[in-house]
Amino acid sequence: MKIALLGYGRMGKAIERVARERGHEIVLVVDETNRASCTDEQLKQADVAIEFTTPAVAVDNYFWCFRNGVPVISGTTGWLGRWGEVTESCEQTGGAFFYASNYSIGVNIFFHLNRWLAKTMAGFGNYKVFVEETHHVHKLDAPSGTAITLAEGILDEHPKYSCWKLDEGEVKDRELPIKAKREGEVPGIHSVTYKSDVDEIQIHHSAFSRDGFAQGAVMAAEFVAGKKGVYGMDDLLELKVKN
Repeated sequence: MKIALLGYGRMGKAIERVARERGHEIVLVVDETNRASCTDEQLKQADVAIEFTTPAVAVDNYFWCFRNGVPVISGTTGWLGRWGEVTESCEQTGGAFFYASNYSIGVNIFFHLNRWLAKTMAGFGNYKVFVEETHHVHKLDAPSGTAITLAEGILDEHPKYSCWKLDEGEVKDRELPIKAKREGEVPGIHSVTYKSDVDEIQIHHSAFSRDGFAQGAVMAAEFVAGKKGVYGMDDLLELKVKN
């Protein structure tokens, strides 16, 4: 495949290496230094675009790809307030959009385990739950998109909680707290803890490098080739929560 990289930070460089190892070609690299000079014709050389940038520019990048008939894979977080706008544009243009807050295979299994645990723990009101995430100091958004996905999975399955809240002090009874830490060069650590007066239950995922995220993103690019519509990791992995 011919791939355009939109965003050339740590993740962009990891994706470039993994893509080439899997036999793909990088035909365009876009970052903040050259975005204004990149043309539609340059983008159209690509079979697919992989986008890891910032919330401020991500949505414009999606629209750019949709207008030019280039499927886009994105892992940028912090823009989901515009989800409806983006998916509508994708459908209207007959485009393809693949989004995940985290492309790690292990994390997506973790998401399913999280939902199962939340559904199980909903019957035990003496446990309080909180989500905690730790990332490198360069990460711009907090909480992480992965932590939000974990929290939303709990909200869907656990009637005790009505919303999530970044834990910066007081948290009300029906609010699910998310603690966000920024330390060193940590690729990503996430945990979900259920705590009572007598014990606690915790599920935990630690990423050792960005390679797992990069591999998942390139696999998503391979998956979306020739398709139209909106996709996510469940479509790629065909994982389903079994009742």
